[in-house]
Amino acid sequence: MSAPLDDMYRDIIMDHFRSPRGRKQLPVVDFSSNGRNPSCGDELKLQVKLEDGIVKDIYIDCQGCAISIASGSMLAETVKGKSIAEAKRIAEVVKQMLKGENAELPNDLEDLDSLQGVRKFPVRIKCALLAWVTFMEGLEDYEHGHGEGNVTTEEDK
Repeated sequence: MSAPLDDMYRDIIMDHFRSPRGRKQLPVVDFSSNGRNPSCGDELKLQVKLEDGIVKDIYIDCQGCAISIASGSMLAETVKGKSIAEAKRIAEVVKQMLKGENAELPNDLEDLDSLQGVRKFPVRIKCALLAWVTFMEGLEDYEHGHGEGNVTTEEDK
């Protein structure tokens, strides 16, 4: 990556860190999930309201490093208004991208490219993955009729 691109990506991450999206608690939710990254100490609480198969609203409270908070904010901004199927697809693409697999983000989600820089720091990949893994696990629990889930990045290699 070129220096100007690195700077732009750093600006996007810092914007999401300083002004995280999805911080309004929801009065009624369809599912919630808690995530934890034991290697960094990041903790995340996620709540989602669905309506007619669409992510109507999302609340994310992340206590942790800048990467974890920014990634959670990006998740909140990205999946809100998307169908469940589309939100799953995006989360899977982000997960693949962070793990260095060949993944193509849709053009309208190019801000998520800024997370690719995390791959230069392997110990931080789990920080960036936390929100996405927590969202996917929470959605899976919801679809299978389970209650609130607890997720850790420890199993996610």
